[in-house]
Formats: sequence, structure tokens, C-alpha cells
Amino acid sequence: MKDFLLGLLDWIYKKKCYFCKSSKESVKMCSKCFDELEFLPAEVNRKVFKSEVYCAGVYDKNLQKLIRGLKYHRQSDLAYYQAKFMWQYWQRLDLLEDDFQIVPVPIFAKRKKQRKYNHMELVANEFAKMSGYEVNFDLIKRVKDTKPQYKLNKAQRMLNLSHAFEVNQEKLIKDKKILIIDDICTTGSTFEEMIKEFNNVGIYDITCFATTTPFN
Repeated sequence: MKDFLLGLLDWIYKKKCYFCKSSKESVKMCSKCFDELEFLPAEVNRKVFKSEVYCAGVYDKNLQKLIRGLKYHRQSDLAYYQAKFMWQYWQRLDLLEDDFQIVPVPIFAKRKKQRKYNHMELVANEFAKMSGYEVNFDLIKRVKDTKPQYKLNKAQRMLNLSHAFEVNQEKLIKDKKILIIDDICTTGSTFEEMIKEFNNVGIYDITCFATTTPFN
């Protein structure tokens, strides 16, 4: 009877893949669905001021669902897979000799309370475990409750983000470069505004890294 009950509990609580619903591996994202994620070329995607921006993958199908699931549907377990995808891409770049402090794009406190977490902080923690980099949550804060960016054009995005961030120089980890990470880089407005705030206080050694971009 005991074995039967334990087996029943295993069956009931067995994890299903969020993407294909398979329970064979009892994980949130099975290896088959993860392997279907498509990488972008291992090269600079664009430059914002003098900072290089890298984007790991194609914003389509499973990657799109992964990002939306983590960001909007409280699928916090997906942070590991987003970080894993970014780390696999990162290893293809000629940047592994550099030492970074990971700075996830912050969200406004009210929005974080509504979502229960900042999704990019979860990704940053997982990415740090894989890379060995240190996470810096305190270096820059979002001090303005901005509107969602996806409905805005470039000019509107910049106005929306104007003075949205505030840097605390005392929290800078010296001798470590800054690696800003975000999920989607569309026009680059978020990276641009954060870089501007860093530059205003004399911080220039910055690299930006997004999970994906809608524009290849």
C-alpha cells in the first residue's frame, strides 16, 4: 500500500513540460523543446552609444512562450532555462576572460509586488551560477513607474523611460565590468537609458545582453 501511495504521489506531482506537456522527463522544459530554441549569430547585434549589445536567440515559438511564461504567468521555474539558453550563447562569444557584475534590468517596486518577482533577477541568479559572475541588484534602481514599452514607438519609449533609473555609485563592484541583462531588446531604449545614467556618473565599461530581439 505504501509503495502504491508513493507511486500515486509521484504521478500526481510529476512535472509536465510547459511547452509540449510531456511528463517523460518530469521537468518544466524538456530537452526536446529546449533544443528547438534557435540561436542568433555569435556577434554584436547593435551598439548603444559605445556599448555592445548581444542578443542570444530568435524571438519565435518556444523562446517567445518561455519569456512570456516567466514574465507574465508566474512560471518562475522557467528562469533556469532562459539563463541556460543565454549561457550557451554567451560561451560562443570571445568574452569569457572578462569579469562581469550582472545587472538585471530593474522593474518598479509596485510592479514587482504585483508579479511577485522581477523575472530578470531570477534569470540573473541562474546565469550567475552558470557563469561564476557576481550579481549586483543594488547598483541601479527603477524610480519611475513606466508604461509597458511594447505599444510605443522609439520616441515614445525614450520619453517613457526618461529619468526612470537611478544609479547608486557606492554599490559598484570595482574592477568588474557591467553586464546588463534583459529579456527582449526591441529598439534598445531600455539599455540606452540605463547606459546614459551610468555614463552620467562616470561608468562606461558596459556590455548589454538580451535573451532575444524581434529584429534579426
